[in-house]
Amino acid sequence: MKKITGLSRGMGIGGWLTNYKRFNVLPPERRMVITVGDMEHFESYITERDVAYIASLGLDHIRLGFDQIVVEKAPYVYREEIVAILHRFVGWCKKYGLTPVLNMHKALGNYCDILEEKGLFEDEGLMDRFIAVWRMLEDEFHTEESVIFELLNEVVNASAAQWNTLAERTVAAIREKNKTRRIILGCTEWNNPPGLAALTVLDDENVFYTFHCYAPHEFTHQRGVLQAEQLFYNRVMDYPSEDIERYRDYHRVVNGNEHAYAHLERMDKQFLYEYLAPVKAWIEAHPDKVLWCGEFGTIRHARLASRENWMRDMISILREWDIPYCVWNYLSTPNDGNRFSLVDDDTRLLLSEELKNIILGKT
Repeated sequence: MKKITGLSRGMGIGGWLTNYKRFNVLPPERRMVITVGDMEHFESYITERDVAYIASLGLDHIRLGFDQIVVEKAPYVYREEIVAILHRFVGWCKKYGLTPVLNMHKALGNYCDILEEKGLFEDEGLMDRFIAVWRMLEDEFHTEESVIFELLNEVVNASAAQWNTLAERTVAAIREKNKTRRIILGCTEWNNPPGLAALTVLDDENVFYTFHCYAPHEFTHQRGVLQAEQLFYNRVMDYPSEDIERYRDYHRVVNGNEHAYAHLERMDKQFLYEYLAPVKAWIEAHPDKVLWCGEFGTIRHARLASRENWMRDMISILREWDIPYCVWNYLSTPNDGNRFSLVDDDTRLLLSEELKNIILGKT
């Protein structure tokens, strides 16, 4: 598979300019409002010290998520303060030798964890605004060749054909301004591996591709408050586990599936190999393209040993298949319903030395 300098091992940053105020507890008319407190958070939550620490770990890139409502003040009007923050972030990355990946994490009409009635793909005006954000960012970072654009985090409520069309339109709009901007495309189905097969592969050497992995979801998102299934089941799950019956019980209780994991005797790395089979197939079909695992991780309140075990297995498979990767997530806000933090809230240091070695592929 093709290799890209500066896109080998990375860290995602969420909770700063994304995953923000998305709770269902907020009435719909208030979910899209940016307050004074929000702006204070954007100005202070992540600093140069955080970027320096990520670089000190031996990582080579940072995937920074941002939400459209954070960047866009009104249709085709952008918040100068947020654009300035993005410029500061890119400057810090340059200072510490990191590749910045700017990722549209939540687009208007495409929130991966709060599904909206009127989606991005049913509204031509929203699609035009989506494209316009990327054209604006190209103007802002036109001379910053190291910056990579990741068009959309996890596509939901859309067919592959709908997303392929919008993705191609967006790439073409960026290409009008910059023929060599490096661009990353994910797939539908929340960017999960099964969606890769239907993703259009472009004849463009500067377009890369990505997928995410959170399987098994009942482990990685256990007792989370944003997913009804995990909130309802509310049970500690370990990984690996000899207790495959606990995993089967989750599916019986949550969705009435009496046949889940029928062929497995335990939950372990073998399951991950099977789940990631579409990734291996994609690599074999496109050996001249770049495929990057842009997001994978476990919820903060899973047992640390299980988090380490799962991360170790995931990264060992990615390294075996020569896939670059980016772990999720550096630090989550306390009000994030999916806290996937890998560092301590106060010290902002990785939760264990073993976790550091795992992320670096040393164990």
